[in-house]
Parts: sequence; structure tokens; C-alpha cells
Amino acid sequence: MYIFFGILFLVCLICFILCHWRKKKCIRKVQCMNPCEKSELLNELAEPFGFAYLPGQDIITSRLDAWQREFGYHAIYDQTAVRFHMIFDCEPIYFNYHNCTWMIELWKGQYGINTGAEIGVYRADTILTPDQYDKTLFHSVTNQELLSITMHVFLKGSCIFSLRHRHWWLTGFRPGWYCDAEDMVIKASITCRDPEMLSGLSKSLIAHGYPECNICIRDLTITFSFYQPHAKQPRTDCPLRTRFSRLQNRFFCRLYLQITRPFSCTLDRILYLYFFLPFAFRHMLHFKRNRHQKFHTKRRRIS
Repeated sequence: MYIFFGILFLVCLICFILCHWRKKKCIRKVQCMNPCEKSELLNELAEPFGFAYLPGQDIITSRLDAWQREFGYHAIYDQTAVRFHMIFDCEPIYFNYHNCTWMIELWKGQYGINTGAEIGVYRADTILTPDQYDKTLFHSVTNQELLSITMHVFLKGSCIFSLRHRHWWLTGFRPGWYCDAEDMVIKASITCRDPEMLSGLSKSLIAHGYPECNICIRDLTITFSFYQPHAKQPRTDCPLRTRFSRLQNRFFCRLYLQITRPFSCTLDRILYLYFFLPFAFRHMLHFKRNRHQKFHTKRRRIS
């Protein structure tokens, strides 16, 4: 018996020493890289997941050619999001334009260990009735239909990042931050293609419950703030699962900060996680809307 415990203690001691040595090696590897090398490597690693790193804002954002584009949008994505630890407020806005029903949706909240926000632009193939909205697969808009979108994201009154791009899915995520969706606000500006689209979008916002005095229109650009959702939130249908997912998100967020505490900025933290715990890195960037979505990752050997 004493021999068994002695062997077990020796094995644990060896594992601890090896883990400590590997941790120090990963720290040195990150510290020896210059900022350009770090950004280039992280962008290469994040590309298969559909994301990129923005050094100026220290956030992760979606690429224009992200693999998620081929899946479009379906209401089931929001209805099942809690299962994948996505606790957010969502606001789908539907309007008719050029013989099609368009949808612009806003999201804000917690995505696993990431605090983030999104604005997506989609359209159906035909004009839909309201009872068809939740049953229809909306397609991501084409490159010719991209809209210029500006997004300022506030957390408890402080702006945490701002983005502006012609996009179909403009996003921003801060790893290691935890928040409740109720504490976030998105100030969105969307430049429409023509007066007809502007009229359809503005009328839909007003019908949705946004006060006309809080909607600003200048030329073809409409600006409004999303703080309290007017649409029914799918997560309210499963309060126990939502509460459990929130506890898990808070725990894993603290665990991420604890593991990566040798570093302070997002770039260094994520690269250190990639070198030290590759499976945790993949899980952090895998924003899966539903169980049918898949992607292909590229393997890269880092010497």
C-alpha cells in the first residue's frame, strides 16, 4: 500500500513539474514574438473559424467571408442558443423591399466566455407573412447587397468598442469579459440602399415599438439604440437552463482569466491559450448557432 501511494505521489510530482515547464515554455514563446507576428498568427488561426483579430480595438470580429455565411439565419438559431451557452438579447426587424422580406437582427450579451454584440443582414426569397418569419430560412445578403453598418457597443455606460464596415454580419467579441445582456446597449447606424429601403426599415422600427423621437434619419442613414428588446426572447422559455448557462459562463470566464493571467491583453491571452491548451482555444472561437453547423479547420504546425 505504501509503495502504491509512493508511486502515485511520484507520478503526480512528475506531471506537475512537466506542466510547469510547459507553461513557462509557452509564456516565453509568446513573449518572444513581436506584435506584428502575434497579430498575423492569431488571424491565421482564427480564419477557419470565420473570425479575425482587430489590434486597435483588442477584439475578435467576424470576417466578410466567414463560413457562417452559407447558413443564413433561421429562428431556431436563437431558440437553441442557450444550449450553446449564448445568453443574449435579440431583436429581429422585418421589412419588405424589392419583392422580398428582409431581416436585420441585433444581438448583445454573453457568448461563452466572450462579451459581444452582432448585427446581421438577411433576406428571404419572397414576401413573407408574419406567421412565416419563424419558419423561413433567410439567406445572407450577397456582396452587391451589403449595407454600411456602424455599431457602438456600451457596457454600463462605457463604450467598449466601435465598428464600421460594409458587411452582412458585423460582430465584436471581448474574451474574458462577463456581462448581463441587460447592461449592454448597441447604438446602430445603418445606411440603406435607397429611400424605399429606408422607409421600410424606419416604419418597421416604429411598428416594432421604437419611439419615432429616438430614431434619427440623415440622408439614407438611420440611427437607433438597442437597449431593451421589444421582441419575445427565446431564452425566457427555459429559465433554468439559462440560469445554469450563466453560472457556467461566469465560471469559465474566471477560469480563462486565471489560466492566462501571465498576460493582460486579448492578443497575448489567446495565443498563450492556443500554445498551452489548444482544445480550449478552439472551443472559445467556435460560435456554433446550432448543432448542424460545421466548419473545416486548417492545421498549422508552430515550431
